[in-house]
Parts: sequence; structure tokens; C-alpha cells
Amino acid sequence: MSEQINYRRHGLVDASSIVLASSGFATIETNDIASDTATEGNMPSLSGATAWLNSEPLTAAALRGKVVLVDFWTYTCINWLRTLPYIRAWAEKYREQGLVTIGVHTPEFLFEHDLENVRQAVKAMRVAYPVAVDNDYAIWTAFNNHFWPALYLFDVEGQIRHHHFGEGDYARSEIMIQRLLVEGGNSSISVGDDLVSGSVAAQGVEADADWSDLETPETYLGYERAEHFASPEGAALSVSHVYTAPTRLRRNHWALAGDWTLGPQAATVNMANGRIAYQFHARDVHLVMGPATSGSSARFKVRLDGQAPGAAHGSDIDEQGDGTVSDQRLYQLIRQTQPVDDRRFEIEFLDLGAEAFAFTFG
Repeated sequence: MSEQINYRRHGLVDASSIVLASSGFATIETNDIASDTATEGNMPSLSGATAWLNSEPLTAAALRGKVVLVDFWTYTCINWLRTLPYIRAWAEKYREQGLVTIGVHTPEFLFEHDLENVRQAVKAMRVAYPVAVDNDYAIWTAFNNHFWPALYLFDVEGQIRHHHFGEGDYARSEIMIQRLLVEGGNSSISVGDDLVSGSVAAQGVEADADWSDLETPETYLGYERAEHFASPEGAALSVSHVYTAPTRLRRNHWALAGDWTLGPQAATVNMANGRIAYQFHARDVHLVMGPATSGSSARFKVRLDGQAPGAAHGSDIDEQGDGTVSDQRLYQLIRQTQPVDDRRFEIEFLDLGAEAFAFTFG
């Protein structure tokens, strides 16, 4: 599959047919990366960060003389999670050779504004490089950025020389890192040799998607961006309502069953045994969810075509489909082996008080 759906665009439901708008540096399509020799502008300000993790505050001026990689992310984004092994490997390999890696965490969901949530994610995901917490979208705006993930490379003069939106093209990005380090005076690097990109062995949610079988797009459950909702009662916005799920669903359609409140960003289960059903075609199923009340938890059970998932279970459930939502994050619920076909996924919350934000697939 092409890179048509492997990134998030802020404020839009489905990026599958989007031609990328101007980044502020150049107008490109997803597979048309800026030329290796282009100089596209000075590094925008980093001063809008609301906090810094793993570092004292960094400034564009102080970073002159270093090659700088700026990576926009938000911690529940599956597209970014699948790039993280490469960002992490580059940061570690090239740190002593003159590369400064900066993650700019710009939140998508309200709970991603919580500094403690971000701090926990940074620790759990082994993000050891500096992180600018961009809760007010100040850095995002300064870069005129529109996407998660988005990578920008700056040379030692503070000029942007390369950018990439979405997943993939890792070898080219790493070669650009090497080239800029050599241009900056590091003679120990042979450009194009000894790339870590070819040896990254990503595991769990960080593993590359199965693009050949991925036919279901990211799906939001909050009414601001929800699509393909199939409960026959229709959506009742921001009020408690009892829904039913059809026996059969069309591919990429979803439904609720039980007592739920559809809010702008999430669907919240109000009584035990509320269910979400989804007809999907993909190897992996992930769900961004969390407890509605901080410090609480809710048990859940997953079914695949009405049965326990067995060997197709994801890392956050067991073979019987049992799991617990206790943190606000992305949960991996299904990881299948071949063959992949249309399947009906169901998650039943055995306790009330869980919020479900978005399905993502891989």
C-alpha cells in the first residue's frame, strides 16, 4: 500500500485522498520529498514550549553548529509509534557525532495535554532525547506543521534541508542526517554506509504495518470526526443513550450496543456490558482509550467473529480476550497472522466508565 493513509492530519477525519498542503517550507505530495540540496528556510522558534522533558529549554540560536532533527509526535498516534524505532536509533547513533534530536509533543486528544501522561509515555517508550511539550500548538504553528508524524532536518547553519511527513523513506532520511553531519565538518562518516535503518527490528505496536492487507482507515469515535456509525438509533450527541449493534456490518462501519454517551472526542460507556462492534480488514486492531476518571480502571473482553481471539490476541489482552483499561493510551487488541480477511471485532466493557477515542489499524 502507498503512503496515502499512514499519517494523521490535524483537524481532518480521513487523510486517504489528501494531497499535502504547504508545510510552510515547500508544497509537496506525500511521496515527493524536498530535494537533498534544497535550503528551505531558517529554524522556527522553539520558545512556545510549555515544558521540556529530558533537557533544559533549547533555542534555535543555541543549536547553531549542530545538525538538528525535529520530530512532531503525539503519544497515541500509531503512525508515529511505527517511526519511533528509527528516530530512537538515529538519536542514539549520531548523538556523539553532532546530531541533536528533539521531539515536539503536540497533543491531539485532551488527555494528551496532561504533562504526567506525556512524562509516563516518554519513559515507557524509551524516548531519551529532549522533548518539547507543545500544549499550546505554538511550535506547531511556528513550523506551520499539519501532520503527525512530521520530521524536519536542519543543517549547522540552522537551515531546513529535508522534511518527511508520515511513515517510511527511512534510509533517505538517515542518509540526509549523514550528509548534513559531513557538511558540518564530521569527516568520520561515509554517506550511505552503515545505515541503522536497515537493521531496526521493531516489536509490538512499533512494528511496521502490513500495508498489503490494510484496507481499514483510522476511525474516530467522538462525534466531531466520527464516520460510518451504523447503530440504527443514530447518534445522540453528548447525552446518555441506549444503542444497538446490527447483526451484520458493512466493512469499515462500526456500532455501539448498550448505554453510551457520544462526546466530541470520545464515546463513554455508562453501564456495564456496553459494546463496540467494528467490521474491519487489517492485521492489527488498536484502540485509543482510557478510564473516564483518573485512577480508575475498567475490565474489558475482546471477541473476533464472536470467538476468543486466541493466537490473534494483541499485546494488551490475553488469548481469552481479557484486558483492563487503566491508562489513557493506545491499546493493541488484535494482531493476526495470515491470511487476513474481513472480520468482526467486538470489545465489551465489563465495568462502566471507560472512554474510547479512536480505532487504528496496521
